[in-house]
Amino acid sequence: MEKKIRYEGSGRSRFPDGFRILQGKQEYVTYIEHSSVRIWYSDTPYSYDSHCHSAVEIIMPVKGEVIYHLSEREYHVQADEVLIVPPNVIHALEEPEGSARYLMLFEPDAIFSMRDMQLIEKLLQAPIYVSGQRELQEAIRPLLMQCVTCYEKKEFMWNTICYSFLLQMYARLGQSLIDKVAQVQEAARRMDPEIVDSARLYIDQNFKRSISLEDVSAFTGFSKYYFSRVFKEQLGISFSEYLRNKRVSMAEELLIHSRRSIQDIATASGFGSIATFNRVFREAKNCTPSRYREIYGDL
Repeated sequence: MEKKIRYEGSGRSRFPDGFRILQGKQEYVTYIEHSSVRIWYSDTPYSYDSHCHSAVEIIMPVKGEVIYHLSEREYHVQADEVLIVPPNVIHALEEPEGSARYLMLFEPDAIFSMRDMQLIEKLLQAPIYVSGQRELQEAIRPLLMQCVTCYEKKEFMWNTICYSFLLQMYARLGQSLIDKVAQVQEAARRMDPEIVDSARLYIDQNFKRSISLEDVSAFTGFSKYYFSRVFKEQLGISFSEYLRNKRVSMAEELLIHSRRSIQDIATASGFGSIATFNRVFREAKNCTPSRYREIYGDL
């Protein structure tokens, strides 16, 4: 049975194997050392207010139902069903009297970075409610129960073994969504040029400050995995190469047409340090910034 102690005013709930920390609606889930999976069993009435977190949340009732409240829908998840809530989606849940469930949280990067997972990536950004699909339910619930058993035993390499079951679950989900995948791929092909155009504009306007792949992909509204693939397909170079080229081009202009110091030029071109500037510029132009100015400077 799940045991929980609320620390009043702290936003922290103590569970037998760690903390769940709530700040506003953002929850920060802690994990057992060397792991990124958490599983709880509960058979007592329980509710949890609106929150979100970076983890994927999977609810698997084993008796009665668990009620999930999301912005666009309320789910009454039954004992033979599964609900998968994607990262950073605000949700609340209630476990009524007479219900029992397993609740699983895990960090998704290791799974979502698999190359063929990109085929179903857009579909994974919405909740997946496995209901009324007997064959699929009978395929994925045993995988999740194997994950639960592995978690409870905690034998050597248990975290990786849990992920192997989760990966199998997503593979089965992907196979069941093949028709929707084709529709999403066709829509993505029509969207790709717009994604890249908006990303290039964002980079061109912001490359002088510290920006990351996560910043640009968030701006376009797509995950970093999907954005990276589309960006390189369209332009033939990666995001990091494009950003580097913009910064080096700016540095070239300043080296040729100004008397500003190398340090100032590094900062104005978006490089975080003079050491990084020297290294990247040498890699791109086969000479140091100072030597480049000596050869091409017009002042």
